[in-house]
This record gives sequence, structure tokens and C-alpha cells, in this order.
Amino acid sequence: MPNNRNAAKADRQSQKRRLLNRSQHSSLRTLVKKFRTSLGATTEGAAPAVTLAEVSKRLDQAGAKRLIHPKKASRLKSRLAKAQNKQAAAK
Repeated sequence: MPNNRNAAKADRQSQKRRLLNRSQHSSLRTLVKKFRTSLGATTEGAAPAVTLAEVSKRLDQAGAKRLIHPKKASRLKSRLAKAQNKQAAAK
């Protein structure tokens, strides 16, 4: 329970930010998961549901906005690119 108007407003703002951050974080995780599953499920001639360029762009944006740590964004991009290259070499 806030003790004054400023604390009440800060509480309202933090709840709004929390909901927005959770939503954005969830959609980012979903995008990465879709990319990973499309790597395993792609067949010859079928385009993947999500491309590495799309995922990389969203990860960079999330890192720039500090939704996730920028180095985490780079690490994820690297691992996803490595997985894609490994799958391409296996074909």
C-alpha cells in the first residue's frame, strides 16, 4: 500500500511497464522457439516459418531497448546462426 500520491503513481507505472515487458519478452521467446522448430521441420523447397534475419532483428531491438541484455542477444543470434549452418551442412 503506497503511503503517498507519488508512490501510488510509481506503483501504477511499474505495473504497466511490467505487463508490457512480459508481453514483449514472451513474444520474443515465441519467435526464437518458432525458428528453432522450423529448423528441425524444414524440408526441401519449403520456406521456414521464421527466418534468421527476422529473429536477429528482433533480438537486436530487444537488446538495444534493454529488454534483454545485449550480450544475451548476441549469444542467442550466434547460437541460432550456428544451428542453421549445421543444418544446412547436413543437407
